[in-house]
Amino acid sequence: MKFMRPIIFALAIAGGFFYFTTWRSNSEGLFHPSTWLSRPAHVEITEAAPAEPLDSEEQNNISVYRKNIPSVVNVTSRAMAFDFFYGLVPQEGQGSGFVIDKEGHILTNYHVIADARQVEVTLHNRKKLRATIVGTDPSHDLAIIQIKATDLVPAVLGDSHNLQVGQKVYAIGNPFGLAGTMTRGIVSSIRPVQEPNGTRIDEAIQTDAAINPGNSGGPLMNWHGEVIGINTMILSNGVEQNSGIGFAIPINTAKAVLNDLVTLGRVRRPALGVSTIPISPELADEIGLPVDFGLLIVRVYPGGAAEAAGLRGGDQRAYLGNTPIMLGGDLIIAIDGQKVEDEDDLSQMMNNHRAGDTIQITIYRGKKKMQVSVQLGEARQQV
Repeated sequence: MKFMRPIIFALAIAGGFFYFTTWRSNSEGLFHPSTWLSRPAHVEITEAAPAEPLDSEEQNNISVYRKNIPSVVNVTSRAMAFDFFYGLVPQEGQGSGFVIDKEGHILTNYHVIADARQVEVTLHNRKKLRATIVGTDPSHDLAIIQIKATDLVPAVLGDSHNLQVGQKVYAIGNPFGLAGTMTRGIVSSIRPVQEPNGTRIDEAIQTDAAINPGNSGGPLMNWHGEVIGINTMILSNGVEQNSGIGFAIPINTAKAVLNDLVTLGRVRRPALGVSTIPISPELADEIGLPVDFGLLIVRVYPGGAAEAAGLRGGDQRAYLGNTPIMLGGDLIIAIDGQKVEDEDDLSQMMNNHRAGDTIQITIYRGKKKMQVSVQLGEARQQV
């Protein structure tokens, strides 16, 4: 009996606590919702003032998007790869592209459709069409595919020659498969870059406009809505998402090869047909050149464009360090009025042309300054 008293006492306290805190309170309506819940005839909320008109910058953003979204497409490629057991496994990749003419030609990146057995295009109206690969240029990471469709809206191709750092740019594409996305930024820099596959872009447009996986092949546009570049890669340090540093191929590089890609399926790479060395102020002073920059022609290749135009190579044997060279040749200082200082300058200018184009080369022959017209030949090896 002594052991039961504490238990009975504890139950009595618990029962009293429950009576006063729960049952009695509920029975008297102290915590019943009906005692504090109100149901007014209508709800009064605080609303914003009537929307103000869009400012000029917002209007331009909308204009660029509406102008270009019909031209931008999603590109899906399907390829076959071998697994660990050497069995064929289908792989799928996604990117973007944009229509360039009424015939259904679409410009995109080569790496978007590389090794693809099947390519499918999704238009802005979600219509899916089978595409055919028309031409590829791996060295510039460019490709042309074609679809059969009506009422296509070609994008307007602009000029990437005089882009300025700080200039507004817009990117439209399909990042992570999210169709029709537009981002905005500026031109951050113009610089040479190398893609993961080794492709070199001489004058890549660097931008902070958000570019993510799936944007590859889509257009980079100026504030007029004109295409100035093809989005191609991001600097991600191993993380496949935007880090504020994206790159685009200049549209002028693409325009220089579009005709070849469509008509031939490949690019007739231009060749000048010379071997050169860059001139520094020290070297110019040592060998007595009239200017302290440019490319000195040490050899003109037989049957090439330079030989046909009458350009001359060296005829005086000399040594540059331990390397034998030939001096006395023509000194190239400009092409089409643009200064040439090294092989990179020459390479960039060749990228803006194709075989058969005629260029104006400014040279020094001895002390005499001359202009020579040269019709570019075709490189024997496609690289």
